[in-house]
Amino acid sequence: MSWSEMQPLLSDACLDTLFMVLWSTVWTVVVGLPLGVLLVLTGRGGLLQNVLVNKVIGAVVNIGRSIPFIILMVVLIPFTRFVVGTSIGPSAAVVALAVGGIPFFARLVETAVREVDHGLIEAVQSMGGGTWTLVLKVLLPQALPSIVAGLTTTVIALIGYSAIAGAIGAGGLGN
Repeated sequence: MSWSEMQPLLSDACLDTLFMVLWSTVWTVVVGLPLGVLLVLTGRGGLLQNVLVNKVIGAVVNIGRSIPFIILMVVLIPFTRFVVGTSIGPSAAVVALAVGGIPFFARLVETAVREVDHGLIEAVQSMGGGTWTLVLKVLLPQALPSIVAGLTTTVIALIGYSAIAGAIGAGGLGN
């Protein structure tokens, strides 16, 4: 096969991979960021300390992170069909990629937010700052560099997952 025959196939595959990674990253951040913050807030010593909620969310995150991606894709076929209407193709892969990426990113966000200096948290609380003020004005801005590093790691993992997804019918470069 010559380059002129391969080039359109490669271009389409790159666009499919970009589509899958972009949309799964969006969903991963939209769901994983609040989940990671919630893990910190409901944890021991957190502002919204709730052991039951923290243990349930923590268990879901741990289980989600521990399932190999190829098995996760197969398990999610009925859910993917319900959400997207099909179980093959790039759109279907976005569902599995997001479900695989959310727990991974949530744990990285939790780690990043836990690194914020406790003195800053106490200062905001002593000045009467509430939970939303603390999260939006202190925790997220202070943890942002680590969150961005975690997002970079997550995107790299999603690119690898997209190759696995492509190998079993999602298209993209893995196909």
